[in-house]
Amino acid sequence: MQDLKSIIKERRSIRDFQEKEVPDELLQQILECVRWAPSWANTQCWEVIVLKARAGKERLRETLPEMNPARSAVMQAPVVLALCGKLETSGYYKDKVTTKFGDWFMFDLGIATQTICLSAHDLGLATVIVGLFDHNRARDILKVSQGHELVALIPLGYAAKDSASPKRREVGEFTHYETFVTH
Repeated sequence: MQDLKSIIKERRSIRDFQEKEVPDELLQQILECVRWAPSWANTQCWEVIVLKARAGKERLRETLPEMNPARSAVMQAPVVLALCGKLETSGYYKDKVTTKFGDWFMFDLGIATQTICLSAHDLGLATVIVGLFDHNRARDILKVSQGHELVALIPLGYAAKDSASPKRREVGEFTHYETFVTH
């Protein structure tokens, strides 16, 4: 196991995958990590759909626009994870006087997504987060239950090649103290 900082720094969005199956035990380790991801008031508002069948992935690929480079990743990756969020749970509470509503589930799904990507990388697997697709069509294809929203697709497998690190802003370029001041 690598140290966390290395895992964060080395993880890349990968869209080209080897024709090599992901062992079920590695997939289960990733899902176990998601189980422990933090969420608002421990609502654990995520649902994960695991797709391996070619026919389902082909139908999902058709929900991505032609210009989306992840179209091929959906087909190449041996596994595609579809992350759904349960609505009206995370960020919601009721008491005798007040009902508070929020859309915190997107933060929780972001944490779950990051957990998937980092744990996959730690296990020698590659991922890419796909958000640009026809969510309604994909939702119908996956038969996502009412009260849930399909948030992201994550192709998962072994990278076909290593990818170099993109240039990053220096910490001082995005850090502000006490107030937001543009640089």
